[in-house]
This record gives sequence, structure tokens and C-alpha cells, in this order.
Amino acid sequence: MTDHSFLVPFVPTRPEQLLPFAALAQWSRAVRLWQGQGTASDTHQAFSYAAATGFRVPVGTSVSLMPFCHPYDAALRAQSLAAAMGHSVVAGYGPGAKVLQRSILGSPYRSQLGAVRDYVTILRGLLTDGKADHEGEFYSCSAVLPRLPLPPVEIGLGVLRPRMAELAGEVADVAITWLTPAAYLKDTVVPALRAGAERAGRAMPRVVAMVPVALDGPERDATKLALAGNSGHMSLPHYTDMLSRSGIDVDMRADPEASGKALVGGNAFLFGNESELRDKLREFADAGADEIVFNVTGVALTQGGTAALRELEQLLRLVDAA
Repeated sequence: MTDHSFLVPFVPTRPEQLLPFAALAQWSRAVRLWQGQGTASDTHQAFSYAAATGFRVPVGTSVSLMPFCHPYDAALRAQSLAAAMGHSVVAGYGPGAKVLQRSILGSPYRSQLGAVRDYVTILRGLLTDGKADHEGEFYSCSAVLPRLPLPPVEIGLGVLRPRMAELAGEVADVAITWLTPAAYLKDTVVPALRAGAERAGRAMPRVVAMVPVALDGPERDATKLALAGNSGHMSLPHYTDMLSRSGIDVDMRADPEASGKALVGGNAFLFGNESELRDKLREFADAGADEIVFNVTGVALTQGGTAALRELEQLLRLVDAA
């Protein structure tokens, strides 16, 4: 059975803006509340604020960008978040775009996969054994992190393309996709995850699919919603490559509108009435998604947070009734 959860559809500039969404996560059948990487506020602090006000729910980060944080600090933050929430945490990570790596680190990682392997190796040691002794090309750590009786922290990796999926199969607890169509998940991501897991002699990671979605309605334009919520990702080379592999060609410099239409037409952005969305979401479940995360960022950025909250309530009722 596939679980359902949702993403906070904007980066809070004040922590109290998160509270209605934390309340929905606590009072609905959503299994987890997710936040992406932000620069206007820190995800871990925003979640802890929600916990301090009484909304203690399972949470996930999708994905924290590695250049911003050494893996020791990442492990400490994840463990502290589990203590604050009193529930399990999926701590998701990814290397980010090369332009980000250059701006923060001075140059991009020579090997994206090598950097991720170093990062997760240190995280795994700290979060599982309470110590790490790893000297890598990209990250090194010889330190201890006190192990406390806390809810579990699962290590997630952002996965777009086959080689990263294979690595996630080897080392991660959770593989997190973003903007990937169901067919690509089924035909490319899941087989690569399985291959990596088999090579490492371990169980395949759980698959969490972040799915941009909006219900059809009066004065709603699918292309505008798709672009509002996803234009940033659609401009990054690793996303355009993944979309191209899935049969969706986007070129935000040449023709943003055509790119938005391609995203909708290729079912990377889901749009339709309740019946249509129910069928499209079922495709993700059939493709191997263990958890589907509703991403209504397009609604939030065009119609506001209240409309996005109502959208999430309706989507959760939709899957409950399925």
C-alpha cells in the first residue's frame, strides 16, 4: 500500500507560517510533513518551532544540499530534529547543481557520486554507530556523536538519474525523486535502485516520489501552475537531462511556455479533475512509489497559502476515498 504525505509548498519567511501545514499533517492521515531546502529560513529550525508549539509529527527534508553543511553537522541536526519532533525523520541529501557547488565550495565536486558516497558514509557511521572514521576525497571525519534513545533517522538521497539511483540502492534508506514521471520511475529509477541494492546485498531503499500536482478548476491554467512551481528546477542541467531521458524536452531560455506544456503533457506535473488525478497517482504507486508526496507549490505561488492548504486537504481526501 502506498502512503501519502505532502510538502510545505513555500519557504517560510517566519516560522509561524508553517503551523497550518503542521496541523494538517497531525490531524490528517498524511504520514509525514516534508520541506525542501530553503535560504529564507532553515528547515530544521522551522520544524523544531512547529514541535515547540505542539505539532510533533514525522518529518522529512527533501533535499538538504550537501555544500551547505558538513556531514557531522548534518548528522547532529538530523538527530536533534528527531529529538524535537518525537517521531522518525527522513534526512534527505543531494549534491545540488554544479553552479551551487562552485558558489559555495569554490569549485564543483570532481565526482558527484564520490562526494555523495563520502557524505553518506560519514552520516551512516555517526547516526548508526555514533562514530565516524573516514578519510575521503571530498569529505573526511574522525569524530563521535553521542547515541541517544531517539526515534529513527533514515538517510535519504535525492535521485534523478540511473547512476545516482544505483548508489542510493547501495547506501541509502530512502530514494527521493522530484519531478520524475511515473513511467521513468518504473522503467529507469526503480531498476537502478534494485541493481545497486542487489550489488550491496541489502534491501532496496523505500521510494518517495515528490509529485507536483494541482486540481483543475475555474481560471486555472495547467501550464502557468507548472511553471510557477517548477521553473527553477526546469532550468538546471541535471533536471533537464532527467526530463529528456523521460521523453520531456524543456528549454526555459528558448521557450518557457512550451516547456511548461511539455511538463504537463509528459505527466511530470499532474493536472486534472479528481478522477483523472486519482488515476495518475495510481500510476506512481504501480511504478513502485512507496510514498507519494503532494507538491502544490504552483498553487501556493499563484493563489496563496490558504488555497494551497485547501488543495492539500482535498487531495488527501481524494486518496483516502480511493
